[in-house]
Amino acid sequence: MASFSASAANRTPYPVDTSVGPMLRYQKSLPSLPVPPLSATLDKYLQSVKPLCTSEEYAKTEAVVDEFRKPGGMGEALYKRLLDKANTPGVVNWLEDWWNDVAYFGYRDPVVVYVSYFYSYKDDPKRKDPAKRAAAIATAALEFRKLVNTQQLEPEYAKNLPICMDSYKWMFNACRYPAKPSDYGKTFDPDKNNHVVVIRNNKFFIVDLVVDGQQLSTAEIESQIQKVYTQAGYSKDPPIGALTTENRDNWTDYRSLLLSIDPKHAANLEKIESSAFAICLDDSTPVTRDELSYACWAGDGRNRFFDKSLQFIIFDNGKAGFNGEHSSMDGTPTCRLNDYVCSVLYNDKISHGSPTVRPNLPTPSQLHFTFTPALVTAIRSAECNFDRLVSEHDLRVCAYEEYGKNTIKKLKLSPDAYAQMVIQLAYYKMYGTVRATYESAQTRKFQHGRTEVCRTTSVDSARWVKAMENPDVPIEEKAALGRKAIAAHVKYMSEAVEGFGCDRLLFGLRMLLKPDEPKPSIFTDPTYAKSTHWNLSTSQLSSEHFIGYGWGEVVPDGYGIAYMINNNWMNFNIVSKHLKNDHMWHYLRESAKEMREVFEYALAKEGKAEAKL
Repeated sequence: MASFSASAANRTPYPVDTSVGPMLRYQKSLPSLPVPPLSATLDKYLQSVKPLCTSEEYAKTEAVVDEFRKPGGMGEALYKRLLDKANTPGVVNWLEDWWNDVAYFGYRDPVVVYVSYFYSYKDDPKRKDPAKRAAAIATAALEFRKLVNTQQLEPEYAKNLPICMDSYKWMFNACRYPAKPSDYGKTFDPDKNNHVVVIRNNKFFIVDLVVDGQQLSTAEIESQIQKVYTQAGYSKDPPIGALTTENRDNWTDYRSLLLSIDPKHAANLEKIESSAFAICLDDSTPVTRDELSYACWAGDGRNRFFDKSLQFIIFDNGKAGFNGEHSSMDGTPTCRLNDYVCSVLYNDKISHGSPTVRPNLPTPSQLHFTFTPALVTAIRSAECNFDRLVSEHDLRVCAYEEYGKNTIKKLKLSPDAYAQMVIQLAYYKMYGTVRATYESAQTRKFQHGRTEVCRTTSVDSARWVKAMENPDVPIEEKAALGRKAIAAHVKYMSEAVEGFGCDRLLFGLRMLLKPDEPKPSIFTDPTYAKSTHWNLSTSQLSSEHFIGYGWGEVVPDGYGIAYMINNNWMNFNIVSKHLKNDHMWHYLRESAKEMREVFEYALAKEGKAEAKL
């Protein structure tokens, strides 16, 4: 993960732009996303598919790749087009417009469960009352918002180099909008929109955060939230928010319907969309990690507005978490925000203002909607579709508390690559084979960079998982093969974050095909489909203050496994369409246990051998 240390700024080679605040001072100096060399990328692609296909399949794939790369062939023509695009004046990032449209805005399936993600927080023993906890979270989030809006937030760094902070503009006072054929995002002036939307019993309330030029204290926010609880009562409105769980084309139509029913609906929606963030006051009381994670990820789909970039969720028993909309902003910025919120509250590092509540605070205003039969029918349809969709899914949290990052480092291994091998071994134990695995690699060292794929499954990882399950292979050999698999993963990840994976280049070349041009055989080859069918979609974001983080699978026969590697524990969030998540839970734990035993044994034996020298 990126660091936020200001000391890294003293070591960066980039010139400083003094016309902007510290947060963006290196933004113009960041390099552009490179276009990887064609031949080397194709070699990387071939190497990555070896463990996924038979020797006969590989021979066919090698032939179509050679055809694609031959001098004067289609590969070179497409590559030249890509270079031309990348070198066009004004193009900051050659991938940006394509990726944002194909992967996010043009994607028509519901954002829940396929796009949104969540963090679930540890309990706050000082704030078990939900209004008190919601108010404290709001105060901390507002402090972070102030740092972003004034550009005083320190940039993030990776290996002492600053990374792109452009996506932070989509964090506060931002929303996704449904449209055909592709959605879009919109931001609002934070100086003119100092309000939050609070949702309770499917009803929307606006709470102004600045009164008479002064931001509300935590006690005042708590007072306003208590008023929302009272105003909302016990009855529930038809859930307007459920419409945001729909297929994006359906939601586009429903939004048009909503706007046509009553002139005030446009103003109501803009109040929601322009809010700094949403606070969802749920009436459920999740207890277990599984229950809390599920409630933050999907909940009942009603008491939400899933197009908002930020939704802080507080439950009636004081538990809390977060749900994020993914289209314009990846998880690293919101992980930083949520870690900040939890950290400053836990360590009492934030001012809560005066405990006295001003008597002149305006009552939170409810946004009233006119519910016609057509609108109620649309809402009921959205509810049914959401209920059906989430019923097809299962979520399990594997909290592995035997060891974490500290132990893995003592084994002289990369924690992230180690966790990836835990997942590889668990999958092999369960299915007796290896399949395509996606790990998100951050490319934010480049302007407007987002992600590249780190292809976890390798020749080395496949050889290692087979050895681990073979009782005839000596422990020393299992450890050696494991270290080689981990090293291969570290190498691929190191290249991917530099923009030298294979998936984004192949995607870019595909996008440059003209309508009348036949698709090159490399893209119709069954191996290409197999190697991009992500049976395991994985990513790491970690915080000592979270007890959950996750999202859904990306293929029907696959898993979404989000994981955290904290100092003394690991957390794996397993989502699938009922593919026996309890068995995957078991195999993840078994794999983590066996790997530690193997690597500790081998390391101890090496130590004894060195001691004899």
